[in-house]
Amino acid sequence: MNTRSMIFTLYGDYISHYGSKIWIGSLIRLLNEFGHNDQSVRAAISRMNKQGWVQAEKNGNKSYYSLTERGQKRIDEAANRIFKLKPEKWDGKWRILLYTIPEEIRNVRDELRKELVWSGFGTISNSCWVSANNLDKQVYDLIEKYDIAQYVDFFVAEYSGPHENSKLVQKSWDLQEINAKYQNFISDYSQKYIIAKNKIQKGQMTEAECFVERAKLVHEYRKFLFVDPGLPEELLPSHWLGGHAATLFADYYKELAKPASSFFEQVFKEGNEIKNKDDDYNVLNHPFMIDM
Repeated sequence: MNTRSMIFTLYGDYISHYGSKIWIGSLIRLLNEFGHNDQSVRAAISRMNKQGWVQAEKNGNKSYYSLTERGQKRIDEAANRIFKLKPEKWDGKWRILLYTIPEEIRNVRDELRKELVWSGFGTISNSCWVSANNLDKQVYDLIEKYDIAQYVDFFVAEYSGPHENSKLVQKSWDLQEINAKYQNFISDYSQKYIIAKNKIQKGQMTEAECFVERAKLVHEYRKFLFVDPGLPEELLPSHWLGGHAATLFADYYKELAKPASSFFEQVFKEGNEIKNKDDDYNVLNHPFMIDM
């Protein structure tokens, strides 16, 4: 797990719920638990600052970093998907985006493709992207963000054949491969969950160890945002394992939540005041950052 990616995870799963700002000393201390040294943490947070994910401010001789509006928005988007245990009901329509972006701005085209994959779009053919989810707002936000209105066309339509909607899904995504990834996750983390739960109940797992394990769990599960389009239940195969994996993730997360948060708070308060924390906060509302 690289340093920058772990910083994103900590912002999404912890820091954003404590005012979204953290002293660099506390951040370094937290990352030390994963084997990241001071220099790598400072270099990574500096890159995130330049990329517009975080912003820096000075308070005396201390440096603090907080999420930008862009960073907070991405966390919220990730939370809506990653902590959703069941797919949404389908409205029967497909969102279709076509573009002809010229070669001279191919960097924009490349960035747009990354954004579309992140949002859950798949490709029927070159430059033709489809989604079964209502992503109208996200699409228009991307059009505005990259200033590409003159190069794109966006449709909301029903599929009239000659095949079934499931055929369109098969053309656009490899669900068998995604399902295999879910199976691997379930096989691996089912055992880890049982072992950790037993240790926690017997007092054999420290708060620091729970903190590390929870971060690793989130880090691993969030990878599905890059591969799973989050299709409605009507379009999923009968043997789909996404729901099983989501339940396992939620159960394991809740088991680790309190001791992990306790450790975080101990380190966090070294350089920050804890403000506006809801003691009854539901851990399943915790979003986390996705590394772009």
